Amino acid sequence: MSQQDVDSINLWFLAAEELGEYIGIRFGQIPSGATEPQWTFLRHTDFDGIGGLAHILRQQGVTLGRLPQIRYPAEPSMLSVLKLAPGFLGPRRHVKWLPLDAVSKLSPQPPPAVAWHVFDELATMQMRRVCRMAGITINSFLLKHLTKAIRPFLEDQSSVVPWMIPVNLRGKLVRDRDTANYSSYVGVKVRSYETPHDIHRNIYAALRRREHWANWYASYVSRVMTQGMRKFLITRERATSQWNLGSFSNLGDWDAQKEITRPESLGSWLFCPPVLRCQMVGAGCITFQNRLSVTMQAHPELTTNPVVARAWVQNWVKEIEMDLASGLADPTTFFWRKMPV
Repeated sequence: MSQQDVDSINLWFLAAEELGEYIGIRFGQIPSGATEPQWTFLRHTDFDGIGGLAHILRQQGVTLGRLPQIRYPAEPSMLSVLKLAPGFLGPRRHVKWLPLDAVSKLSPQPPPAVAWHVFDELATMQMRRVCRMAGITINSFLLKHLTKAIRPFLEDQSSVVPWMIPVNLRGKLVRDRDTANYSSYVGVKVRSYETPHDIHRNIYAALRRREHWANWYASYVSRVMTQGMRKFLITRERATSQWNLGSFSNLGDWDAQKEITRPESLGSWLFCPPVLRCQMVGAGCITFQNRLSVTMQAHPELTTNPVVARAWVQNWVKEIEMDLASGLADPTTFFWRKMPV
């Protein structure tokens, strides 16, 4: 089943932009032999993460076939909106941060607090193997360790941490071009005691409830609103079904067979979703030619200090590497493998 989408999602990003938010999706390329990325920013009104990367690669002369399609079989359902309505109407419960330095109300521009890490092929292969053995997605594995990496910066390290996880709707929606914004999202809350298996189960439970369709339909029916109404809802934090600490997005696996050989496209690729006042952390992942990269950035009203973002990424990488070292030495030691998926 396909749904023709009059692009209602971009109206919300336009409203956020009019409120002073920077809505550029961050893409980075570290050419072979270089140490620093060359950044490119594409407005979220025009692209989603998958479409943006495809656009950049095609501009470099790379031929790409069909872009990644949604795999989860849940069909669109307008009834799903009714189940999610209490989330839009209910109270917003914020997670409180410890004080972070270098806070600023900058004019709209790329967030200066950003950091990244690129895993080598061996570590990426090890992550895939560990997740395959456990019967979970790599997203569940990464989100567990991302949340653990952030916790030392929260007032209450046992807080329930809410994340927005974009969902690619290609294959279910019909748009004017394959690089347009096809994303919806689900909201997932991560508790301190939860394992990657628990997170995996919670993500798929949200998909079974069709939360991604509920959020898409909520955007679709909002076409009747004025931009003033949208801005009012954004400032009152009612534009999403829950308040989110941040957004966690994975663009998936690109060119695993290493068929891209154009020199201008080689090296390591980075990606990070935009940050907004309603979700001040952006965490993005992409695997290009079998090397997984992770990138994080902070909203300037949280911090403009790159040292903070580097600490987040260092914690994230450390948690991943510790888990990999433990599990590869003795796979039976994975405490989160005790329950079948």
